[in-house]
Amino acid sequence: MRILIVEDDEKTASFIIQGFRQAGFAVDHAVDGEDGLHLATTVPYDVAVIDIMLPRLDGLTLIEELRRRKVHTPIIILSAKREVDDRVKGLQMGSDDYLTKPFAFVELLVRVQALIRRARQTSEPTQLSVGDLSLDLLTREVVRAGRTITLQPREFALLEYLMRHAGRVVSKTMILEHVWDYHFDPQTNVVDVLICRLRNKIDRGFDQKLIHTIRGVGYVLKVS
Repeated sequence: MRILIVEDDEKTASFIIQGFRQAGFAVDHAVDGEDGLHLATTVPYDVAVIDIMLPRLDGLTLIEELRRRKVHTPIIILSAKREVDDRVKGLQMGSDDYLTKPFAFVELLVRVQALIRRARQTSEPTQLSVGDLSLDLLTREVVRAGRTITLQPREFALLEYLMRHAGRVVSKTMILEHVWDYHFDPQTNVVDVLICRLRNKIDRGFDQKLIHTIRGVGYVLKVS
């Protein structure tokens, strides 16, 4: 999943970015409203977290402009303003949620996950399954044939992406864009390395392999 953080306070931004990266998100960060507008209108995001008090273009104007341009990315506002009128105004401008500072990261994470589920119409299951492999999006538990598999956050993010696209080939570039940040060189071997690590955990010891390499194209997770 890919998230946009628009926050000019360095300490707050660092705290949020680190938290989401540890949770397996690919994170882009803008320090002002204009850069946030540019990113939000050129890159597809699963969700955006936007501060109100921003330089160059304030958060409410940014949100209003995104909605005017028909950008439907779910948005949660971060703000030190606690008055009911401020929250109402933020929602009226087009945000989907409003969280006041200071806040616990775990609450922000839960709210972001809820927005993503809602955007995907919440009818989607909280568990993904391919063959005898299952992934629980809420508990982050991965099980294959009754065996619990422990994954690091980036491994979990990659597996989730592959399972959401089960049966379809995904290229290295697609994986880089959705699991990593854009500053990674498309020619890097980080995808191959992570695929290898994931394959060792998911497929090793099982007769039926689920992760397949399509040479010159990418990877696909499927039951053979």
